[in-house]
Amino acid sequence: MNGVCETFPYGEGHMHIFMNGINYKEAVRAQQHGVDVTVIRKNLEAYRKRGITWLRDGGDIYGTSKRTMELAGEYGITYRTPVFAIHKQGHYGGIVGKSFDNMTEYQELIRELRRQGGHFVKIMISGIMDFAHGGLTEDSLSDDEIREMIHIAHEEGFSVMAHTNGSRAVRAAVKAGVDSIEHGNFCDEDAIAAMASSEVVWVPTIVTVKNLLGDGRFPEHVVQAIWEGQQKNLKLAFEMGVHLALGSDAGAYRVLHGQGLMDEYKIFRQVLEPEDPQWESVIREGDHLLKEKF
Repeated sequence: MNGVCETFPYGEGHMHIFMNGINYKEAVRAQQHGVDVTVIRKNLEAYRKRGITWLRDGGDIYGTSKRTMELAGEYGITYRTPVFAIHKQGHYGGIVGKSFDNMTEYQELIRELRRQGGHFVKIMISGIMDFAHGGLTEDSLSDDEIREMIHIAHEEGFSVMAHTNGSRAVRAAVKAGVDSIEHGNFCDEDAIAAMASSEVVWVPTIVTVKNLLGDGRFPEHVVQAIWEGQQKNLKLAFEMGVHLALGSDAGAYRVLHGQGLMDEYKIFRQVLEPEDPQWESVIREGDHLLKEKF
């Protein structure tokens, strides 16, 4: 294999190997009748060419990330995955994982994850951003449910990666000892302060919004408002001392494998360097902590 770049100093903290960054339905069609290894190899090569050697996947329901565990070493990549994410039945998360109706079923899914060789637990505890109207697509799970999900996963010996949006969900997850917060959109100052007072790592995946600007897929004023809020919260988190790490949600629309992490890095630099020329030391610390936890 030729054309390898110098090793990039940070890992990709949030990606989905089965998605393609262009068309979700096409990505699903490629995997739903059996794992398409050519997709895996193409995406791993995109990381290898950019010198990205550590990946943390968010899971899928097709066995794609499980198969990737067997292939990543060929590309000099350390690959971490929950195999599949876990969500409560009737709530967001079906695109990347399996559902449970009660905590007994939840615990059995964790045991299945262990049998399949998953490295950590990923839970889905909130909706996603509503780019058509602003806000979130649904309320988060209750504080008690969030606490119990994290507690059970920890009791089973796993770190917990939590898809989390909205202030209440962030506060509840942090209070319960979650290991990383993914996305964390629409946080208030109290939620950011909660992260700052803990050892949680925040992976904001801010490029998922920045790359939508000017795209025309959603109302521009809604995307712009979300983008402005993200920049404000990233600066505040930096000032408060939150552990921050890079992760692009690569595979999401307009976030390409390999390039997504480079885009996320550029955004962090654009937003944080004017605040402190030494901003990158914080990212190094967050990157180290994320790898240590997962």
